[in-house]
Amino acid sequence: MYRLNLISGGTKISYQPLSISLKYLIDDNKLEKSLPNLEKIFNIKFSELQRQNFLSSEGGKIRVTKPSGKPDALILWKVKLDEKFDADYFRNHLAEFISNLKTEVTKNLHIFIPAYSAVKKHFDSEEYYYQTFVEGVLFGNYSFDKYKSKKVKHKVLDVHFYAENEKKLKSAITTAEKLITSVNITRDLQNEPANNLTPEILAKRVSAEVKPFGIKATIFGDREIQKRKMGGLIAIGQGSINKPRFIILEYKPTIKSKKNKKGKTKTIALVGKGITFDTGGISLKPSKNMGEMKADMSGAAVVVGTLIAAAKNNLPVHLFGIIPSAENMVSGESIRPGDVVKISNGKTVEIEDTDAEGRVVLADALHYASQLKPDQMIDLATLTGACVVALGEFVAGMFTKNDAMAGGLYKSGITTYDRVWRLPMWDDFNELITSDVADVANLGSTRWAGAITAAKFLEHFVDKNIPWTHLDIAGPAMNNPSRSYTKKYMTGFGVRLLFDYLSHRV
Repeated sequence: MYRLNLISGGTKISYQPLSISLKYLIDDNKLEKSLPNLEKIFNIKFSELQRQNFLSSEGGKIRVTKPSGKPDALILWKVKLDEKFDADYFRNHLAEFISNLKTEVTKNLHIFIPAYSAVKKHFDSEEYYYQTFVEGVLFGNYSFDKYKSKKVKHKVLDVHFYAENEKKLKSAITTAEKLITSVNITRDLQNEPANNLTPEILAKRVSAEVKPFGIKATIFGDREIQKRKMGGLIAIGQGSINKPRFIILEYKPTIKSKKNKKGKTKTIALVGKGITFDTGGISLKPSKNMGEMKADMSGAAVVVGTLIAAAKNNLPVHLFGIIPSAENMVSGESIRPGDVVKISNGKTVEIEDTDAEGRVVLADALHYASQLKPDQMIDLATLTGACVVALGEFVAGMFTKNDAMAGGLYKSGITTYDRVWRLPMWDDFNELITSDVADVANLGSTRWAGAITAAKFLEHFVDKNIPWTHLDIAGPAMNNPSRSYTKKYMTGFGVRLLFDYLSHRV
């Protein structure tokens, strides 16, 4: 991991020792003619083999070492604007580039960004185009090695960016740094082993993380949870010696804010599932890969990262973050299949499966959030394997009856590549979660439409007058092979999505 210094390079380029220049070249009809010009600029000579390989349909890279330095090495990377090119191209490429660069002794990296006009149709704005480059560098630099006994001294890397519009580039660097450091807080929470992140520890750590940014944190302990009759949270957490906590975060903008129809500051409630470890309870999960369930609190982590990103960037939206946190463990006190619990809104739930626990704790949280009377509510949860079966590992399921929210979140997903896909919320699905002994069952009566029936369950605890969207992030929250920056660690999926949505589409 580097200690990065991100610099807007300006017009004057000064190469220090141990420097690499990375220049992206758009594959167009002028590519062959540009090579002699680059030879003059960098005072180098390409061999015929390098030239032919680079220009071939399969080629894409030249690396030239300069014994005289300035820079010590030049890397040309050919960019094909074909059907495989997308808005994540440079973020994804640079994340892998930086990760591989860590084995070298480079101290300065100079990145030359192609003209925006060549790729304009793929990006929302020129500034966001530049931001993807910076995000790629920051993503590639992430690691979670706090438990390694051998500590590696972090090397310093100065990264210089060059672009047509220096003002927009500087703004992009500032925004990206604030945003990705917030994403990294989310990732650190996700990757933390469960023995060091019980509900109580999570509550204390979240309070400490948000305090420097003026975000208010309120924690409900056992007594207050009991007083508020949060039966779902109590039931799921009762099998563990580490008792539940209920976390409320609040961010208020200090600048001119966005207004709702009543002329008041727009208020959004974000709700995140905070199961710090999920054994499945008595409906025990298979042992293989159960360790990944340390990240079953990813929804909570995304809420924390999003509020911090909002505060760092002074977003003009009033935000609440609601986190119900528990451990779903096996003991003589664990909740049983067939039990009936009462949620804080008075509705009763028949527990068909103790491994469908996330929706039960979210029920109390959604009811609490509804009482705040926000303009919109969004919940995030690693809720169902069924959603991963339906959409794969790299897409979140989106469930809402509100077309405006669906459209805005979809657009933000395409922009940021934290992508979401809408699934139906028709009332026909309610038939699958009916119960003979309670108001609703916590699991569908068949294996079909599991992600949808989970969303329909949650709907029972949301004020019908509040626009609401449920995001099932069970796939993309976990490390997966879809992008270079999602392969190794839990991903922080959702923070960039919500930040873009709150910035531009609320």
